[in-house]
Amino acid sequence: MSIVYLNGEYVPKEEAVISVDDRGFLFGDGIYEVTAAYRGSLFRWDLHLARMNRGLSALRIDFDPTELEEVHLQLLKENSLQEAPVAFVYTHITRGVAPRTHQFPSDPVAPTVYMFAGEYSRPPRNRWEEGYKAVTVHDQRWARVDLKTIQLLPNVLGKQAAIDAGVDECIYVKDGMAIEGALNNFFTVFGNTVVTHPTSNQILPGITREALFGVAEKLGYEVEVRAITIEEMFQADEAFHTGTLTEVKPCVEIDGRPVGTGKVGPVTRALFDGFLEVAGRKD
Repeated sequence: MSIVYLNGEYVPKEEAVISVDDRGFLFGDGIYEVTAAYRGSLFRWDLHLARMNRGLSALRIDFDPTELEEVHLQLLKENSLQEAPVAFVYTHITRGVAPRTHQFPSDPVAPTVYMFAGEYSRPPRNRWEEGYKAVTVHDQRWARVDLKTIQLLPNVLGKQAAIDAGVDECIYVKDGMAIEGALNNFFTVFGNTVVTHPTSNQILPGITREALFGVAEKLGYEVEVRAITIEEMFQADEAFHTGTLTEVKPCVEIDGRPVGTGKVGPVTRALFDGFLEVAGRKD
C-alpha cells in the first residue's frame, strides 16, 4: 500500500482527498518539484529547496518548504524505499482551497501540500547504449518556463507529439533555436565542447543540468552556455537530455536524421558515468 503525505498527515494513497475548490485543480495555481534519492540520500536537496522557494515567491504563495526535507525522508521510509537504487519524491504545493476567483483569495488560506514517493526503474544499460530518438516541436509554453509550475498542458502535448511520432523525446524549438525537452534539459556536443541553452525564462534550470557542469569540468570538457540554432543542432557530434528522472539520456536521432554517427558518443557516455559517481550510484 502506497503512503502519501497530504497537509501534515501520512495516509494511504486511496484515502487522500483534495477539495474540488483547490486552486491547483481549478487554475493550475501552484508549483511542483521532483527530488531524486540514491539509496535513501536526497540528491542536491539544497538546490531543489532553492527552486521551490523561488517558485513560491514568484507566485506569492506563503509557505516555507524547508520542513519538507524530513517529509521526503519519512515518505521513503513509509514506502520502504530507503535502499532503492533510485527513488524519487514528488512535491505538489498549491495556493489552497478558496471560492473560485481569478485573483488571489481575499482572505488568507492554507496552501495544499501533497507528496508521494516511488522507485525509478532506469532502462538496462544495453537499452541506454542503443540511444533514443526525438522530434522537434514548436514551443508554445508560457513566458515563465523557469518557474516549475503545475501548468503543464503544453509539456503534455509536446511529449504526446513525440509518442505520436514513435520516438522517445521532444525538443522544443522557437525563433530558430533548440531550447529543451518537454520534461528535461537538452545538450549538444561538438568535439570536446558541451553546449546547452542559457539560464533564462525560456528553460527550467535543471538540477541534473547543474550537476553536469561540474562533471564536465572534472572530466576536462569545455562547457558553453549559449543558444543553439536548429541548423547547428543537426551538425552536432552528440546530443543528450538531462533531468531528475532522465539522468543523462543519449539522443541519437532528431526528426529522422542521425545525430553524429547515429550512435551514443564517448562524451555522453563519460558524462553519464561521471554523473552516476557524483550521485553515489556506481551500480
